[in-house]
This record gives sequence, structure tokens and C-alpha cells, in this order.
Amino acid sequence: MNKKKKVLLAFSGGLDTSYCAIWLAKDQGYEVCTAAVNTGGFDKSEENALAEKAKNLGVENHIMLNVEEEFYQKGIKYLIFGNVLKNHTYPLSVSAERVFQAVAIAEYAKEIGADAIAHGSTGAGNDQVRFDLVFQVIAPDIEIITPIRDQKLSREEEVEYLKSHGVEQEWAKAKYSINKGLWGTSVGGAETLTSHKALPDEAWPTEVINGDSLLVELEFKNGEPIGINGEQMDSVSTIKRLNELAAPYGIGRDIHVGDTIIGIKGRVGFEAAAPMIIIKSHQLLEKHTLGKWQLYWKDQLSEWYGMLMHEGQYLDPVMRNIETFLEDTQKTVSGKVFIKLESKRFELEGIESENDLMGSKAGQYGEMNNAWSGEDVKGFTKILANSMLIQQKIQNHD
Repeated sequence: MNKKKKVLLAFSGGLDTSYCAIWLAKDQGYEVCTAAVNTGGFDKSEENALAEKAKNLGVENHIMLNVEEEFYQKGIKYLIFGNVLKNHTYPLSVSAERVFQAVAIAEYAKEIGADAIAHGSTGAGNDQVRFDLVFQVIAPDIEIITPIRDQKLSREEEVEYLKSHGVEQEWAKAKYSINKGLWGTSVGGAETLTSHKALPDEAWPTEVINGDSLLVELEFKNGEPIGINGEQMDSVSTIKRLNELAAPYGIGRDIHVGDTIIGIKGRVGFEAAAPMIIIKSHQLLEKHTLGKWQLYWKDQLSEWYGMLMHEGQYLDPVMRNIETFLEDTQKTVSGKVFIKLESKRFELEGIESENDLMGSKAGQYGEMNNAWSGEDVKGFTKILANSMLIQQKIQNHD
């Protein structure tokens, strides 16, 4: 008897991947293994519930791959170093984590000797490209199967198919689609399919309960967040703790509008209290501790880094080159940032750092110069004007 081919299905437990699990096993004759990837969005009870869903679909081999620390060390850290906000708005909450989920799936597929990898992406979004792209680079010899994209099934057809194979479950579509991870949570619903509607309070995953302002001291070392209010902790714990403090204020909620990889416009809500505070705090600390041209070139390269990450091109070698540059700029980015949390907003009150360039004795902005004279400035200004003066005299014929 021929041995069954093995397929690894990226599994979320929803309708689409449940359909995939049954279709791959029953109609295609595969030995189906399922894997989910935790990038900070699952607690233990949720992990157990997902494993139970896989078991109920007849899957005997299910695993949760935990890459939360790797996601921080190889992704989030550089998004912080670069102050990356897609379209000046979105901290790449889901788009960055999808890359690391795809990498984990591809590596595990090779480990178990899978003949194919399957995912439940549709043909209308970014994830199909991110997953396919990573799989093709890391596991080019493994077939990619995408039943939902290829078959273009309606929800009703998927439900009927599952019922016909004895899978009886309430598949009512959730009003809002929530994707939670360490670096923020995305929120999609009917409102985000329009260009003018706001998400209502009920759509956001965190209930706003705090009213009084709260002062927070966020500490950085070499660009990485390493403590809150005098308590030192690792960076992942710092992100989680800051989110616990700030999310109940309704901080970090916004709607991102951008260009998808496949060329259409997309709109999605997100809740990212800790990422937004960390990025803005880190950016302020850099303004005090880096020079003008360091800040300028960081902005240029960070824009590229965020775009390539968003579009799934994380494995391109240029990303490692940019990371090397970004990391090198962080040697002096250490200190504390003082933040006031308010309802639906936060205020950066200031910073404290041994590397604060405002501490120079050469001069104080708008006050007194100590390292040059007025005559020095007059001469400097005259030379600085030379090129403009020459062009003005020769080319201005009006």
C-alpha cells in the first residue's frame, strides 16, 4: 500500500482552515498535520481550545509553535529601532507577525518531511502573498495548496461541505475579525470595508475603564525597552506590561488605510497601545541622543524596511543590511522617557539620558553661545550664502 502524502496546514480553527482540514484528508487523501504559530496572541486556554478543534476534525498531529521571543528579537526590535509606522500610522501589528508565522510553518514542514503546505488565505488580501513568498524561499521543493483561494467558495458552501462530513458546529460569522499578537491587534468589520465609517466601541477588544491620568517612566537601553517605573524586565515583558497599563485608556486605536501588495486599497482598524507609545518614546529619545544625519538616514532606510516587511520580503538580504545599520545607530539611545497616559491619548513629557545632546556646554538654543562668537556666525553665514548668491546673480534675469 502506498504511503499517504503528508500536508502541513497552517491552522486557525476558523471556518476556512476547518474546511481545508477535511477537504485535504477526505477528498485529497492526505495525512493532515496542523500547526498554529504563537506570536504573542495565544494564552494557554486558547492553545488548548485550538488543539481540541483540530482533534475534533480528525487531526492526530497538531502543534503550537511558539516564536514570540524570536518575533521580538528578529522583527519587533528593528521596527522599534526604525520607528516604523506604515503610512505614518500603522505599526505593522499583523503584517510583521505573518512573516514570522510563515517562517515557522515552513521550517516545521521541512522538519516533519511534509510533501505540501496548505493555508486558508483568500485571493483578495496580503496574507496569500506573504505566506506563498516565504514558503517558496524556505521550502521551494514543497508544494503549496490553497483550497479557499483556488475554489472561491462561499461561506455557505463551506458550511454545507463540513456538515456533509459530520462536522456540526455553529459557524456564525463574527461581526468583527480580531487578530491579536505581541505587537498589536487588528480589527476588521463592515465599517472598515467603507471609506467613511468609524469602528464602534464594541469592536475594540479592550474595554476602556480608566479615567484618571497615569505617569509612566519607560526605560530604554541601546534602543530596546527594558523597564517600566524603575522595574527592570526583558523587552517582551516590558511590551506586555506597558500594554496592560495603557490599553484600558483606549490609547493606540486608529484605522490604517494603505496599498495592498496586490494593488488594491485596504482599510483596517488596529489597537496597539504599547507599540505606539514605545515608537513615539523611542523616537523622542533619539532626537536627544542622535545627530542630524543619523536621524535623516535612519528615516530613509526605516521607510524601506517597513515597506519590505509589510510586503513579505523579510528574507531579502537587504533587510539584514538595514538591520545592521539600524542596530549600529542605537549605541547611544539609552535613557528614560516620561509619559502621561490620558483617556484616548498620551503625552511625552520629556527624557533623561546621559547621552542627551542638549547637555552640551557649547551653547543653549535661543539663549547663549559659548563656543563661537557673533563674528564667527557672520562669516559662516556669508560663506553659506555664496552658492545661492552666485546663482541668483547669474540666472535671475527677471
